[in-house]
Amino acid sequence: MNKVNDTGPGARRFRVAVAEDDPEMRALVAHVLRTDGFDVEEMADGSQLLLRVVHSLLPRSSSTALDLLVSDVRMPFFSGLDVLRKLRANHWSTPVLLMTAFGEPSLGLQVQNLNALLLNKPFAPFSLKVAVRQLLSLSIPG
Repeated sequence: MNKVNDTGPGARRFRVAVAEDDPEMRALVAHVLRTDGFDVEEMADGSQLLLRVVHSLLPRSSSTALDLLVSDVRMPFFSGLDVLRKLRANHWSTPVLLMTAFGEPSLGLQVQNLNALLLNKPFAPFSLKVAVRQLLSLSIPG
């Protein structure tokens, strides 16, 4: 699988926010995405993610706009699902990938109805890359 940002010097890089309260899992997800060519910002909980999203919506913040959110479902302060609901309620359409170790069928339906994708833990790094590329509508070289 080729890196997503191998498009030459000066090309815009995709910016991804990764919110996960488990430091090891957050580091793993961030590493996989960085290795695949994404610019990654890490957050430890839902409130940090929400603050980062609000910051990206402020005027003159186009250089810090987020292309994708990757978030754990269960986190302190705000869950990933809480953040997703707030974003969609405010008509924010940036793609969202939620991760969970507690894949209840009703959760999958809620996430789908909010136009997001759910990835069940544990997952292979390749599955993460495929889900991210799917959400960003990037091709996966054969």
